Amino acid sequence: MLAWLASAGSASAQAVNPLQSDPRAAGAGGSIFRAQCATCHGADAKGIEAIDAPDLTLIWIRSETTDESVFQIIRNGIAGSVMPPHGFPDAQVWMLVSYLRSVGAVGTVNRIVGDVSRGSELFNDNCSRCHRVDGTGGSLGPDLSSITSRRALDVLFSSIRNPSASIARRYKPVSFRTAENERVQGTIKSEDVFSLQVMDSNQTLRGFIKTELSELTRDGQSLMPAFPENLLSESEINDIMSYLQSNSDR
Repeated sequence: MLAWLASAGSASAQAVNPLQSDPRAAGAGGSIFRAQCATCHGADAKGIEAIDAPDLTLIWIRSETTDESVFQIIRNGIAGSVMPPHGFPDAQVWMLVSYLRSVGAVGTVNRIVGDVSRGSELFNDNCSRCHRVDGTGGSLGPDLSSITSRRALDVLFSSIRNPSASIARRYKPVSFRTAENERVQGTIKSEDVFSLQVMDSNQTLRGFIKTELSELTRDGQSLMPAFPENLLSESEINDIMSYLQSNSDR
């Protein structure tokens, strides 16, 4: 172990992770991450909702993200943000990069068999009011332009059949009554001790002071309706996924 760490210590910043073929690097990086980074990014690297820390398992879905760019962010931090620079030895930074690679979200690798044109029609009929693709559609739900590149097909099927099983951060449902006696329902986009920012059911982004609200309820049921087999068949979901995958490929 000491010999391995000594040899790894010679690793320096470069375009390709020099430890990428070493299976021990990700494990060592995980230990460093949990000790140094989990306070902000969570022990599983999926971020912490309360402080709006990003989900680092999704960083690799962006085509511009490379091992070197992640190395530089860890080393230099991000100017104007709470992400500080870190003075770890180069080898330890590469171990962190290896760990983040190992926990990166895995998308749908294989080509989805479906009718893209029919999928486009089904998406417009059932999904576009709340979801966007390539800048077109609603904003109440997540943008699905690249969803197949970051979510496996079985996970996507599950989210359609049972959307309340796992509700993503920034899409948690909430309802309350304002001081003007207006009933508001929507999803929480950000929150602190004093205020809420909500995308309401009319898809308008609004801010509220908590002390002015009453009957505030955080609902465990997603605002997205479930689509059982009688509403969307397996074949029709495959058509929708084929359409979404075709957009991810652009």
